[in-house]
Amino acid sequence: MTDTPRIRVRGLEKSFGDQKVLRGIDFESLSGTSTVLLGPSGSGKTTVLRSLNALEIPERGVIGIDDVEVDFAQLPSGRTGRKEASRLRAQSGMVFQAHNLFPHRTVLENVIEGPVLAQKRPREEAVADARALLDQVGLGERADAYPSQLSGGQQQRVGIARALALKPRVVLFDEPTSALDPELVGEVLAVIKDLASSGWTTVIVTHEIRFAEQVADQVLFLDGGVIVERGTSAQVIGDPTEERTRKFLRRITHPA
Repeated sequence: MTDTPRIRVRGLEKSFGDQKVLRGIDFESLSGTSTVLLGPSGSGKTTVLRSLNALEIPERGVIGIDDVEVDFAQLPSGRTGRKEASRLRAQSGMVFQAHNLFPHRTVLENVIEGPVLAQKRPREEAVADARALLDQVGLGERADAYPSQLSGGQQQRVGIARALALKPRVVLFDEPTSALDPELVGEVLAVIKDLASSGWTTVIVTHEIRFAEQVADQVLFLDGGVIVERGTSAQVIGDPTEERTRKFLRRITHPA
């Protein structure tokens, strides 16, 4: 880990129709750290994550990942704008709520899809990297299986390997366990925790509070499209200063 910000976000604003979902988001994430976004549904946390990957295009704000920076207020229209968004997108790998695996392709074929077709890397190199990544997520022996032959947790671990196969600077997780049965959550969280501890830069949207406590170097609590509170997990989760944060944590940890 270094003191160099790998992710820089300044003044991020985004609306859907008349609804303003981001109202000036600012934060930085250092290289090799994990940032966790917490907040109620509709708070804007997933929109922040999708903006980092240029899956959503904000109206205003600047996002930088290492040496690639986009000022969305100045983003050109047409092909040039799409090219700039694609450059930003290429800096990160996204792990979605749903696994989104190709059902007619094996686990290995799913993982090498991006490196071979999008990045034009040699197939032999992509296969070797994919097998190493599948070993890392505990699925080395399932390389020739099809998604229908895997549990939900295993499919999500394939999704993580697929994101890592692109060799991104940043890995983004959007509620990676929300679609899983409770007994499968732990195996996916263990893989993400291992990635975070091994030096990957991650941004994670989750409602798994205990997991957030264990993995986060920085916690951002969002509500109403703004960052209400920020700090370490001990500060934001263990001893929050804002009533909105305390109310949210009570509701999550004591739902009754």
